[in-house]
Amino acid sequence: MSETGSTAVKAPSGPDANRWRALVFIALAQLMVVLDATIVNIALPSAQQDLGISDGNRQWVVTAYALAFGGLLLFGGRIADLWGRKRAFVLGLGGFALASALGGAATNEAMMFGARALQGAFGALLAPAALSLLAVTFTDGKERAKAFGIYGAIAGGGGAVGLILGGFLTEYLDWRWTFFVNIPFAVVAAVGAYFVVREPEGGRNRSPLDVPGVILSTVGLVALVYGFTRAESEGWSDSVTVGMFVASAVLLAAFVAVEARVKAPLLPLRVITERNRGGVYLSLGLAIIAMFGLFLFLTYYLQIVQGYSPVRTGFAFLPMITGMIVGSTQIGTRLMTRVAPRLLMAPGFVVAALGMLLLTQLEIDSSYAALLLPAMLLLGLGMGTAFMPAMSLATLGVEPRDSGVASAMVNTSQQVGGAIGTALLNTIAASATTSYVADHVGGATSRSQRQLVQLQGQVQGYTSAIWFAVGILVAAAAIAAVLINAGRPGGTAVAGSSDETVGSEPAVPVAVH
Repeated sequence: MSETGSTAVKAPSGPDANRWRALVFIALAQLMVVLDATIVNIALPSAQQDLGISDGNRQWVVTAYALAFGGLLLFGGRIADLWGRKRAFVLGLGGFALASALGGAATNEAMMFGARALQGAFGALLAPAALSLLAVTFTDGKERAKAFGIYGAIAGGGGAVGLILGGFLTEYLDWRWTFFVNIPFAVVAAVGAYFVVREPEGGRNRSPLDVPGVILSTVGLVALVYGFTRAESEGWSDSVTVGMFVASAVLLAAFVAVEARVKAPLLPLRVITERNRGGVYLSLGLAIIAMFGLFLFLTYYLQIVQGYSPVRTGFAFLPMITGMIVGSTQIGTRLMTRVAPRLLMAPGFVVAALGMLLLTQLEIDSSYAALLLPAMLLLGLGMGTAFMPAMSLATLGVEPRDSGVASAMVNTSQQVGGAIGTALLNTIAASATTSYVADHVGGATSRSQRQLVQLQGQVQGYTSAIWFAVGILVAAAAIAAVLINAGRPGGTAVAGSSDETVGSEPAVPVAVH
């Protein structure tokens, strides 16, 4: 296949065309999973009212999904390695569609909670299969950069897109459509993947399933996620919360001990002890802690303090989505093959931290155009630039038989980071709000003044928590700069990796649009 001048690859045929067509369906599936993490949140008040869910139980609409998804990710990743990534991908899509139909048709809270748990379980099979398919499909350095740029933009910006779509569907149609909308996504992606995706021969893990590892990791991760989720509502000193954390620590420590001894571990320790992958998992998890907390605070700030409608709130996140797309597909993709990953990740997290720093200046009447818009653009640019090389590096150099579980670790760091971020930062915000209101409410003599103090207290709580988020992003930047020492793709090989490194890939010029 020949190219002339600086023309990009246009309408390729054969295997090249199949790869890019496969990317469409893989990206569509990833978008569906990421959307679902936030789209239901907007619809929750309407669903709660229709189904008669109590205030005490409404958290389970979110928690049931998070527990199943976070707890089963490593198992899902290994199943993809055992059964084949394409088979796991299509099965995960089919199951997710059925669970979504069940949720949309729910007539009571039990049916809703069960549907959300099933969504999480099939999502845990689908998400690592999607990322591992991407990793084994795109091995050329230039093509890999472009493919992971698109995937990184979706992984980073999909949550904000979910807020827009969730607001639109809830306000103009019905909350049930936040579930039903997944069905066409899943059907198109599954049918497309069945006919288009070509999984490379070999590389499947034929080892027997590590049952003790499955049990210890699943229960340990469920306990960890539930501990943070419960801490948000019941407090950090709650006996069940503390018990969950203790149980999680014991179970996950036992899991590591088992994995070090068994012949066919669920999570080969070589996957996480390699310096670069370990650095990616840790820095990515920290960045997600900051981002998930921010989604929560900005949603409440815009709707409660500024009085935005659900749809307007969703559209207010557009600058962040735009920034993520530009950062991932333009900045990250264009520079990924020219510089070392840490030179994109560390500065990316710093730029995101600067955007977060702007948001510490929030006040009740802050201007969207003057403060929120530039802050969101910086956050999007920074996270998009950092996410793309992180996603690529997390699966680079992994033996094909481990690609599913390595991909699952990326999703696990994101899921656990999201649970920690929501609980930790929300607790900090609530404490700061309570303290502010207690100090200032005495001087409020009228109802309007007391309401003003309450709003000021909420904003004070948000900004206090955002300061912590700034520090977390700076820590993520420091970890990326210090731990990640992989060389430039096409140059120095990734330290400690196997034969499958970008250092051995030919530098084929491919223009990026």
